[in-house]
Amino acid sequence: MTTVSTTHQTLQEALDEAGLDYTSPGEGQFFVVLPGTHKLATNCWLVAGKHSLLIEAFVVRKPDENHDEFHRFLLRRNARMYAVAFSTDAAGDVYLVGRLPLHAVTAEEVDRLLGAVLQYADESFDPLLEIGFASSIRREWAWRQKNGESTRNLAAFARFADPDR
Repeated sequence: MTTVSTTHQTLQEALDEAGLDYTSPGEGQFFVVLPGTHKLATNCWLVAGKHSLLIEAFVVRKPDENHDEFHRFLLRRNARMYAVAFSTDAAGDVYLVGRLPLHAVTAEEVDRLLGAVLQYADESFDPLLEIGFASSIRREWAWRQKNGESTRNLAAFARFADPDR
């Protein structure tokens, strides 16, 4: 029978081997920072319980607009994903959530699971921002241009945010 203690050791070894930034506030608990490209960092919890490992990663806050389209995007993505699914909390913020039985927790599976979380959070981030926050992005772009501030980190949204395009 796999225990929280052995799962903790497996998780720690997998995270060390992957060279990831993490903290462990308690046995079987890891807060991991996954570096991305579009979403620069995805914060992820790995928590070993009595029977299963919970993985939970924050993706994006509740959308400001286009709620139906935003949630349709998430549901369509869920149909093609491995081990985790998009979910919302009581506030409407979006997470990736999944569970594995403790006996399935191996270094290879942890790597695959974290890779899936990183891929899904990173590749969904820009489309989710465009769908759920386009008006805010346009306002931010305009404010930055008016005030001589850089729009470099908004470049992914230039095609709809930059009025000069």
